[in-house]
Amino acid sequence: MYLQQFFVRGLGCASYLVGCEGAGVAAVIDPDRDVRKYLETAAKYGMTITHIIETHLHADHVSGNTDLAARTGAKIYVHEAANATFEHEVLKGGDVIMLGNVDLHIRHTPGHTPESVTVLVVDKTRADEPWMALTGDTLFVGDAGRPDLVGIEVARGLAEQMYTTLRDEYLPLNDGVMILPGHGAGSLCGKSIGSVLSTTMGYERRHNPALQIHDADEYVQFAVEGLPEQPGNFKRIKQINRQGARPLGEVQARRLSTQDAVSAFRQGAALLDVRSKAEFKAKHIPGAVHLEADEELSNRIGFVLPPEVSIVLQVSDPADYESIVYSLARVGYDQVLGYLGDSLQQWEAFGLPTTSGDVRDIDAAELRGLLEKEDAPIVIDVRESWEYAQGHVPGAKLMSLGELSRRINELDMSRPVAVICATGGRSQSAAALFGQKGFETVYNVLGGTMGWIQEGLPIERN
Repeated sequence: MYLQQFFVRGLGCASYLVGCEGAGVAAVIDPDRDVRKYLETAAKYGMTITHIIETHLHADHVSGNTDLAARTGAKIYVHEAANATFEHEVLKGGDVIMLGNVDLHIRHTPGHTPESVTVLVVDKTRADEPWMALTGDTLFVGDAGRPDLVGIEVARGLAEQMYTTLRDEYLPLNDGVMILPGHGAGSLCGKSIGSVLSTTMGYERRHNPALQIHDADEYVQFAVEGLPEQPGNFKRIKQINRQGARPLGEVQARRLSTQDAVSAFRQGAALLDVRSKAEFKAKHIPGAVHLEADEELSNRIGFVLPPEVSIVLQVSDPADYESIVYSLARVGYDQVLGYLGDSLQQWEAFGLPTTSGDVRDIDAAELRGLLEKEDAPIVIDVRESWEYAQGHVPGAKLMSLGELSRRINELDMSRPVAVICATGGRSQSAAALFGQKGFETVYNVLGGTMGWIQEGLPIERN
């Protein structure tokens, strides 16, 4: 048997290739948008990808299943409750997919979504009992899948299903069964997913909080309280995955001249500047959205640009173009027109404007000083309501990151704004949106509310 995990940092997504080298066949479970790694690994070990299995329809990232199917001829398998409209084979609980000496036993494990399945892996050369469980978004390291991404109105019902799934499908598994989840730390599909990328059933049985609750009502309350913000653009991502994403094909860098870029902007394209903060501060094109091309790009883009917009990139190095395109495509941003190939000096030579400066980073002590001045900034807290209620900067206005883009017009663009979250991550995304919208003075509070509290500064609770 051969099994390999592939992990995308930032999004925290895990996918798997499992197969039988002797028979030369393999399956990919929960493929992400960049399918080259599965093709290369399968070829390296003399296997052909014949099956593509989705544990559920994802809400945080777009699947690469249609692209992988187009390249390999493999069939896509999805549980019948998904109501998927693309070409696929229907999965049911109790199905067995045979890959030479490897059997994949499908268990219907609803809770995160109605269609969620778990894939129990049996290596028949060793034993007839499951050795591994590919759990998708049902059971994580130290956590279980959140129940609200299908819709908050059905969250309690899904939490009840999750309780039954954990009790009836997972707790009976042997302690030695390896748990290989669909997400690790960084994902928004759980509340507190551990950073280790695998575990065992025995360890989770003893130490996973979701498995310590033995009352259904108590579990439902546990599951729906304290949820983090929902992934940006998650409803559209879910819909794309239900319909089947447009295959990306080969990604090739496209150089755009200044004239090409201006023409695109006139037709409504956005400029996404993914250079370093220092480069952006030194000089940039007015109206550009600045998000650095780091591991968090996939998570942040959904909060600052509408998903249907066409995008022109401004990059430090064209060699980064391919990885940036995949980062955007993973969350449904497929309309990348190319990158601005001319320098900013060439841009200026056409009589086009540039500007300098950026969102200013400040710490908690600096924020307190600003708040004591006559022209004090309004503090915008972009955390979730439950976080805000536990304690916030006095007078801070709550606008969670997920709702900020539709509420930003409530604010006066001429008044200074200080953006704060828990530790400074989400506020960076929010500050980029304020900058793009033309707010005159924007501060990003490094260290966030945690830094404010650690400075011994007062907080409000409500």
